[in-house]
Amino acid sequence: MKVYINDISIDLLPGMTVRHALIAVGILKEIDHSTKVYDEWGNEMGLDGGLAEGMKIYTKSSQS
Repeated sequence: MKVYINDISIDLLPGMTVRHALIAVGILKEIDHSTKVYDEWGNEMGLDGGLAEGMKIYTKSSQS
């Protein structure tokens, strides 16, 4: 399935989580306590959250 992380398109297998998507784009290590993950509607997501085809996920630092 195709999902978007910070507008970067990636292909994942069904059943993968937000954590897997962040690993795929190489930014999981950049995530810290001040960085949150949100869906395209602004809802905060956990790293174990599920994904669906076409989802758009964004990371935002609360310190900006």
